[in-house]
Amino acid sequence: ISASRANSPAEECKEDRRMKQENIIIRREMPTDYVAVEHLTREAFWNVYRPGCLEHYVVHVLRNDPAFVPELDLVMEQDGALIGHILYMRAIIKADDGREIPMMTFGPISIRPDLQRRGLGKYLLDYSMEKAKELGAGILCIEGNLDFYGKSGFVLAGTLGIRYHGEPEQELVPYFLLKELRPGFLNGVAGVYHTPQGYYVDEAAAEVFDQSFPPKEKLKLPGQLF
Repeated sequence: ISASRANSPAEECKEDRRMKQENIIIRREMPTDYVAVEHLTREAFWNVYRPGCLEHYVVHVLRNDPAFVPELDLVMEQDGALIGHILYMRAIIKADDGREIPMMTFGPISIRPDLQRRGLGKYLLDYSMEKAKELGAGILCIEGNLDFYGKSGFVLAGTLGIRYHGEPEQELVPYFLLKELRPGFLNGVAGVYHTPQGYYVDEAAAEVFDQSFPPKEKLKLPGQLF
């Protein structure tokens, strides 16, 4: 299975110009952004994968996780208004030869609902991946949709010898994706990726946390995963 190619340099320059024309900037998240980012994340994920969502609580918890990468905790603004957010976590691949290969993962990635499907999520992701490369990350793994992430150069991780923990070794897991930020980084490497433990939040604690937000109706909708 092949993924869509990432943008060419010319396309990236064109996209940069468009973002400047639309007064869009990307910067580090600050403590004064925390509440607004959690509200944005809640709006972006509400009733998408389950009735309600956990992602705003995940963001709240991960900021204090040892694997959190503060340099890659980024917000997107348009005319000074918050419209997007992404964060990164350090992780490892446990190689079959006993090595632990350092790498990164990311998410949640959130775009304000009324601005989704305009290329903003891809722009935020591509920008952040360049920053991750500058910080020394050789590869990224993510659980997600190949149709979206393939546009930024992700492929099925199993095609590069990296397996998802808990899944059969012979199976190409369709939601487990990988991108080499440094081509050839995985040469001679096969192993298993483990999602950072910080992502496995307590759902009861998340429910209590959500009670501090304005009430929203939880709906069971077609296509939800949980």
